[in-house]
Amino acid sequence: MSSKQHQKHPKFGHLPLSTSGPQETTLTGNALLRTPYFNKGSAFTKEERETFKLHGLLPANVQTLEEQVKRAYAQYTSRDNDLAKNTFMTSMKEQNEVLYYKLILEHLKEMFSVIYTPTEGDAIANYSGIFRRPEGCYLNIKDMERVEDDIDQFGGPHDIDLIVVSDGEQILGIGDQGVGAILISVAKLVIYTLCAGIHPSRTLPVVLDCGTNNEELLNDELYLGLRQPRARGEKYDEFVDKFVQACRKRYPKAYIHFEDFGLNNARRILEKYTPKIACFNDDVQGTGAVTLAAIMAAFKASGTKWDDARFVMFGSGTAGTGIADQVKDAMAQETGKSKEDAGRQIWCVDKPGLLLESKKDKLTPAQIQYARNDKEWEGKQHDDLLSVVKEVKPHVLIGTSTVPGSFTEEIVREMAKHVERPVIFPLSNPTRLHEAKPQDLFDWTDGKALVATGSPFPPVKYNGKEYDISECNNSVTFPGIGLGAVLSRTKLLPPSLIVAAVRALASTAPILKGTGAGLLPDVTEVREISVHIAKNVIQQAIKEDLAQEQDIPTDDDDLEEWIREQMWDPEYRPLKLVEEEGATAHAKGEAGTSSQHRKASFNYTARL
Repeated sequence: MSSKQHQKHPKFGHLPLSTSGPQETTLTGNALLRTPYFNKGSAFTKEERETFKLHGLLPANVQTLEEQVKRAYAQYTSRDNDLAKNTFMTSMKEQNEVLYYKLILEHLKEMFSVIYTPTEGDAIANYSGIFRRPEGCYLNIKDMERVEDDIDQFGGPHDIDLIVVSDGEQILGIGDQGVGAILISVAKLVIYTLCAGIHPSRTLPVVLDCGTNNEELLNDELYLGLRQPRARGEKYDEFVDKFVQACRKRYPKAYIHFEDFGLNNARRILEKYTPKIACFNDDVQGTGAVTLAAIMAAFKASGTKWDDARFVMFGSGTAGTGIADQVKDAMAQETGKSKEDAGRQIWCVDKPGLLLESKKDKLTPAQIQYARNDKEWEGKQHDDLLSVVKEVKPHVLIGTSTVPGSFTEEIVREMAKHVERPVIFPLSNPTRLHEAKPQDLFDWTDGKALVATGSPFPPVKYNGKEYDISECNNSVTFPGIGLGAVLSRTKLLPPSLIVAAVRALASTAPILKGTGAGLLPDVTEVREISVHIAKNVIQQAIKEDLAQEQDIPTDDDDLEEWIREQMWDPEYRPLKLVEEEGATAHAKGEAGTSSQHRKASFNYTARL
């Protein structure tokens, strides 16, 4: 088949990240079969088997990708539990990336919780026990002098587009997991590829092993990380900085995503590097962005004005203050107010009650900016959520507290007395930690509540009708932001680019499109949503003179086409054999983490 027949958008088929036409490779025989991003297993054509010396290495019958997916799904469903299914999928990914991603996309709703939260949390907690082979880049604080050399192993300056890094201190609600954090970096990159078409062979998962304070890990004879208490202070900061500088030196245009850093480090690191590089922290910014999109949709549906809106945040950790930051940035842009004035429309409540300036010695830097003047609350009760709700009369109540059932009937009915359409988001997850059940919120507000949750919930039934409940799933947001950052090669990712992304996401809400009651689109629609998010991010980057990529289309339709052409799809492309001399790292099978896998023995857990 000619290369033109494989072009999605021939107009942009010349781009370096184009996904049209054949892929070049120098590999043949077993070396080709052992490279996950080239391997097609039983789907290699007769011509490819001849050209690439695969005769004798494969069964005779040539199969289609669809037939492989059918067999792989049967193998997947035969596994006894979700952790076994997760391990099976890891094995498949190490063999055949196209089949791995195709299988997930065919069964996205069913498999999402297995390849990501919550099952990935179980895999991370058991990392040293189920370890089979390395995935990504392992940096440790005792070998700081080697950081640059270690980073250099994963390709040349133009081979890596996206780096996800974690130090493992606060993983998926299960706390300090040390070196097992490499799996959250891997999982995030899988979501980037599934949801936004980031090329999987052009990504790099990294763990910064600083030790661990998890006694269970320290006492586990199989634990693979550093056996020492978690490093802090200047040495820790030096380690993080060496990593960032090494990445900037080796991969100058790569986008860096910080993931699951501890409460005291996440925001501090993000604020340090945001003015210097294009970077993002999903815990601080991602949760805030997707929640803000749901708020924007709710406000449009209810007619609530940003100028007047009052917010109560229940839970003021990384997620809660991150959401508050996003709300504040958006409010400033929507109303023209200063960020300081916008912040006065947000009341943050934590374990001791309302955050007050008199308690600043006990507050984190992120919390201090939301602390209220004590004089405002003289003679007023403020040490519980009900008292704050009675006084503030919020339009929006958001929970990131992990206190189950904390949005009581009394609190919700009090809120509904004062606003026509209360916006209530119980976001704590997993489900057992939610602040309220959506069904109760509808019942207690006579069906007027606008609800989004942090975990999946079934539709609510009220007055004979069913209402879908949107999940504030970061996966509908951060992949599109990353795609826009990668394709534009933006120098920085300031709040304005994130707000641009949020506006794109909010515009797709079913409640605004007349296709349902949801405040956010379903994750199954995320690839198309990512196109629109990326377009907004790119256009804002151009507007602010941050985009470094040349010849980005200015026409909306052309820009969308340009984006789609560069989104990786799980489809087998023709292979073209080329000489070793002058070949790229990708063609040699050495791109990204595959540089570590090329000569590894083939894992036959799944025979695909």
